[in-house]
Amino acid sequence: MTDTNVIKLAQPGTFTDSLTEILRNGARTLLTQAVETEVADFLGRYADLKTEAGCQRVVRHGHLPERAIMTGIGSVAVRQPRVRDRDAVGGERIRFSPTILPPYARRTKSLEVLIPILYLKGISTGDFEEALAALLGKDAGGLSASTIVRLKEAWVDEHARWLNRDLSAKRYVYFWVDGIHVQARLEDDAQCLLVIIGATPEGKKELVGLIDGVRESAQSWKELLLDLKRRGLAIGPELAVADGALGFWKALPEVWPKTREQRCWVHKTANVLNRLPKSLQAKAKRALQNIWMAETRKDAEASFDAFAELYGAKYDKAVECLTKDRDVLLTFYDFPAEHWKHLRTTNPIESTFATVRHRTTRSKGCLSNKTALAMTFKLAQSAETSWHRLRGYNQLPKIIMGVKFNDGMEVVRSQAQTAAA
Repeated sequence: MTDTNVIKLAQPGTFTDSLTEILRNGARTLLTQAVETEVADFLGRYADLKTEAGCQRVVRHGHLPERAIMTGIGSVAVRQPRVRDRDAVGGERIRFSPTILPPYARRTKSLEVLIPILYLKGISTGDFEEALAALLGKDAGGLSASTIVRLKEAWVDEHARWLNRDLSAKRYVYFWVDGIHVQARLEDDAQCLLVIIGATPEGKKELVGLIDGVRESAQSWKELLLDLKRRGLAIGPELAVADGALGFWKALPEVWPKTREQRCWVHKTANVLNRLPKSLQAKAKRALQNIWMAETRKDAEASFDAFAELYGAKYDKAVECLTKDRDVLLTFYDFPAEHWKHLRTTNPIESTFATVRHRTTRSKGCLSNKTALAMTFKLAQSAETSWHRLRGYNQLPKIIMGVKFNDGMEVVRSQAQTAAA
């Protein structure tokens, strides 16, 4: 029982959320346990070291001042334990470098993922504090406009360092290639970002190239490919997947002539349907699916011929759009069947950059092309952590070794053929 019946009401602009408080307290407990465990493991590695007096050399030394870490559920306060080396040898001390709670960290990585996404969605710098406060609570006030400006500058520098990274130890089996168009607020012309995603021999997808190009021109693509080669990527991919309209196809043979070509069926389908009346597009789409979903190249060729026969008389432009790339639309049959779903489209790029590609108005936040490029880089870098490994990745080393595939199945050579080779 209480001696008052006055109910305390929430003040304007605030709210109480018991569940959020429970989650926040739980997060604080887990974070505290994690940093304490990290320190304990560090001390355990040096437990046998003693000072001249026989005392423990590496010991705990209190805590650093408490600091607030901004998370997806608001601010979580935590104190980082300190470690002291009481007997440095030769002037060199054993230092503790925390990985869970690095020095000066003020926000979780998830927030750094959220910021570029909001930016690309059109949230301007001045609106960030209000937007994040609505998402994370009033404690998000530390993410002010000036903080966002500093983050942008850091991301520009990070992208510059990434563009100069060493690639001599890298090898990619497949490339997916596309051009992404964005337009910043203070720019008159739309910007074209040249994007390359590669598949490693282990089946992992990685962002390989992301630069500002000039209308997807062959010269811009050539400069990007030559830069990759200059930084150590001596061997080109076995197969590249892209839309047929790119200047990439003119540049590729000049840099890596042995790389085979695969046209994107999603782009090709859209281009063919655009040349047909709407009343026929649903039927034509099914006919096109019969081609690229066929189990064998022979069946696909038959479906090609059937499409040309059905629509060629009245819609020759649609048929010409399809048949001019006939061979490079069917290249995937010479690769493992497990990879077909990955190779028939540029979906790894399409899905990742949907936020950018689907924008139809100028970004409220990206004042310049330089800023737009940095934001896109951060978006791609964040997405990279969740990219799935290729199906049938165990087949990739075979492709590198030159094993042949026919209709998706490995061609088994006889002993006589092997000996003759």
